[in-house]
Amino acid sequence: VTVNHAEAPKSMDAVRRKINGERLGQDDFTHIANDIVDARYSKMEMAAFLVATGQNNLDRDELLYLTRAMLQSGDQMDWHEALVADKHCIGGIPGNRTSMLIVPIVAAHGMLIPKTSSRAITSPAGTADTMEVLAEVNLTPEQLHEIVRQERGCLAWGGTARLTPVDDMLISVARPLGIDSQAQMVASILSKKLAAGSTHLIIDIPVGPTSKVRQMRQALALRKLFEFVGDRLNIHLEVMITDGRQPIGRGIGPVLEARDVMQVLQNDPDAPTDLRQKSLHLAGRIIEFDPDVRGGQGFAIARDILESGRALAKMNALIRAQGEKKIDLSPSGLCQDVFASSEGVVTAIDNFQMAKIARLAGAPMMKKAGVDLLKKLGQPVKKGEVLYRIHAEFPADFTFAKQLAEHNSGYTIGHEAQVLAALADL
Repeated sequence: VTVNHAEAPKSMDAVRRKINGERLGQDDFTHIANDIVDARYSKMEMAAFLVATGQNNLDRDELLYLTRAMLQSGDQMDWHEALVADKHCIGGIPGNRTSMLIVPIVAAHGMLIPKTSSRAITSPAGTADTMEVLAEVNLTPEQLHEIVRQERGCLAWGGTARLTPVDDMLISVARPLGIDSQAQMVASILSKKLAAGSTHLIIDIPVGPTSKVRQMRQALALRKLFEFVGDRLNIHLEVMITDGRQPIGRGIGPVLEARDVMQVLQNDPDAPTDLRQKSLHLAGRIIEFDPDVRGGQGFAIARDILESGRALAKMNALIRAQGEKKIDLSPSGLCQDVFASSEGVVTAIDNFQMAKIARLAGAPMMKKAGVDLLKKLGQPVKKGEVLYRIHAEFPADFTFAKQLAEHNSGYTIGHEAQVLAALADL
């Protein structure tokens, strides 16, 4: 055995040039991506690259080059169909499990929608965590292809497919440092979707005072970046800017979110209306990608698929195909109500605070832990009325979550006019 010192990656010269404010070309980004995938970069060097390209340090062309380099760093799926649909939300909104409703609706319509999703990193649940309550999500690429061919869709974890591995490596460094630039987010999302074989994509950008994107002007600038890169990489892309002022649905945490999804699919009268309506609007836009569907008809088609029970039948078929779990949608036994401290109207709900309380309660590792919302934005409350319930599996998690809620409930109670004023400020 002969052991030699590893040579320093030559592409670090390009990183140093970027640190000094120079503009990089396609070859620079390609060499950097290749060296990262080949494990030639230490975590410190990857952090230097992230900082050098973070915030507003990439122009539009550099963003395109980075996206293309990340796309070419791993495997790429080819479904051999002209229309492969997908949807992605940029995140920051607890309970936003629209994908678990969109996929069965769109697949029941007959369109191909192979949805590979992430697990939670800083949120109380990712789509894969919530779907895992109902079915197996750790699928091999071979299983994935077989299920998609059979059912026209899937809801699986994307970690086994080796799509854009350079992105996964950069995320592992970026998250602990709190680096979350818009340019890197665009490159991450689009490279993943293109590698998954998507040809038509809906991007959901929620806007709200406690979401990732807090002002409408930020959302419009982000939409332009998505459209610029998407157009040049030949993916049909539409951006929907949605209401991100509060969590979507009632449940925050895998089991509670799965309960909300199944209530909508079962047309339960107690199903959360906001989750149902948002999912129908997004699904409708995707259905309108179908050349046989006229513009404006998508929502009605999606609603018919849901109300007729075809979406529920498709979800049950997906659950069986992926591997059905023993389903128990009851939350954890340790339970604490959080009460309103005054009378009035709910004028604000802090997305970040609610997500933090749910995580301290044990979500997503503890599937039954989380927060169950009983009051939403604009609803009247009386002093002492229950705003939400905290559920936890273990006493230590329960204590941490209760203490955080006591310090800051995440709810603001005020006058009805303040709700409209906050909306006008976006």
